[in-house]
Amino acid sequence: MTTSPLPDSQHQIRTIHLTVNGKNFPLEVGMAPHQIQPCHTLLQTIRETLGFTGTKEGCDEGACGACTVIMDGEPILSCMMLTIECDGKSITTIEGLQNPETGHLDPLQQSFIDHGAFQCGFCTPGIIMASKVLIDKKSNLETNDVKEALSGHYCRCITHYQVVDAVVDVTKKVMRVSDDK
Repeated sequence: MTTSPLPDSQHQIRTIHLTVNGKNFPLEVGMAPHQIQPCHTLLQTIRETLGFTGTKEGCDEGACGACTVIMDGEPILSCMMLTIECDGKSITTIEGLQNPETGHLDPLQQSFIDHGAFQCGFCTPGIIMASKVLIDKKSNLETNDVKEALSGHYCRCITHYQVVDAVVDVTKKVMRVSDDK
């Protein structure tokens, strides 16, 4: 009596698709060197596989906010999300905020520069990404709105006052532009 062998799941190739900064990336899941391992975090994939190094690894425990990216319109901690959980998702990293046609920075990025809202800059991408979602959802921000939205972000350089000013100021500028139309 012969039995047919069971399929070996380690040899089946599964492909997932991420859209990062508007570009589709098909990624094979597996254990080979060119594949995404099932245990890889989105942070690992964004930085090491796709080369978007603006997203930073701080604590790797979800406590500092440095790895924040936008997934389907919501800020997420990419160190706490497995890449395989993101199949079919749209992800924006700090590199994706720049206007692809003109090369101009997003107004929020420019506001951070104008207000000196960074020192070493390590935490800045995560803070900008969380702020971007806040601005997209609520146009008339107050200081407390910004403080609450960024409460999970840790900055050792103590530029929190400039960060709050930069975020509130850019919303005022956006409101002025929309009022002028």
